[in-house]
Amino acid sequence: MKSIRRLHVEPRYSDVAVHAGVAYLAGQVPEDSTQDIRGQTRQVLATVDRLLEEAGSHRSRILMCQIFLRDIEDISGMNEVWDSWVDSANSPPRATVQAHLADPTWRIEIVVTAAAEE
Repeated sequence: MKSIRRLHVEPRYSDVAVHAGVAYLAGQVPEDSTQDIRGQTRQVLATVDRLLEEAGSHRSRILMCQIFLRDIEDISGMNEVWDSWVDSANSPPRATVQAHLADPTWRIEIVVTAAAEE
């Protein structure tokens, strides 16, 4: 039976679970929610980069990305930051939807699944 490695474990959730060569990231949200969609997106993607590295992965190895926006009108600003961040030679499948987020000051939440080292 393959083991499960968890990173940044809290009583309610972990930021990452790695199993069978796949890293599953919890929804990542901005730390400074006073910023606009571009600033919040940059923050979240920086966190995704850090967590992927800790899990033995990289943005070029993302298998699936789910993006939740408080307001779908923010998609252009979010895409502007995403396009400068994503490895365009390895663009992952992605879904982007409007959603009620847990904190009304968050404009974005991102969930990533990526191939990782075992």
